[in-house]
Amino acid sequence: MSSQLSGSTPAAPEPVPSSIDPRAPLPPPGNRTPEVALAELLSGNRRFISAQPVHGHNVTAAAAASGDQQPYAVVVGCLDSRVPLEAIFDQTFGSMCVVRSGGHVLDRAVLGSIEFAVTALRVPLVMVLGHERCGAVAATVAALRTGERPDGPLGYLVDQITPAVREVGVDRPDVVPSALRRHITRTMAVIAGIESLAGPLSAGQVRLVGAVYDLDSGRVDLLDDADAGGCADPGGDADAGDARDG
Repeated sequence: MSSQLSGSTPAAPEPVPSSIDPRAPLPPPGNRTPEVALAELLSGNRRFISAQPVHGHNVTAAAAASGDQQPYAVVVGCLDSRVPLEAIFDQTFGSMCVVRSGGHVLDRAVLGSIEFAVTALRVPLVMVLGHERCGAVAATVAALRTGERPDGPLGYLVDQITPAVREVGVDRPDVVPSALRRHITRTMAVIAGIESLAGPLSAGQVRLVGAVYDLDSGRVDLLDDADAGGCADPGGDADAGDARDG
């Protein structure tokens, strides 16, 4: 089952005091390890689900962050309107980069954005966040079951999610949640294949994690090995190559 903190993640920090000033400048990302960055994101999610957010997104906070940006995470998520990423992690202006597409499908623009966040902005954490009842995954399952692939750009989304659905089995009863988790790990594998990220990832300077957002509870859970089922090898996957070339 998923867990909000994996075995290698340090204990969760204490809840943020209510006296925190949301307008205060953020510490530079270099002061955060990948583990601390992850703990901060998950701590923000706990504030969100307990209805105790700190950041209200007012104009004074925007002005305070209008200088040089110093984000500590980049979150790759779905465009679903029910999953506003800054809100579910209770983050303020300048604290995180967000890259969104249907079903968090990758293309060259998305990959380039992730690479920029890591290499230029020096974020120590990359998170791929899927969500339950993902419409893009459900549409892919429907297309495979009926044999009716959508035309145009929507067909590209279906093509990119199709391998995950096939790998878990299109006819299994829980195909949508299972394929979602497999699609997350496949997405992570492609991101890990970005040449400029190989060094920081292997050195532990950057951490790449997968997670799932529950639409009903608002909770973000990290994927564990049982959920992931292992990462696909982007080097031997034609679809991963399509994403990098797309």
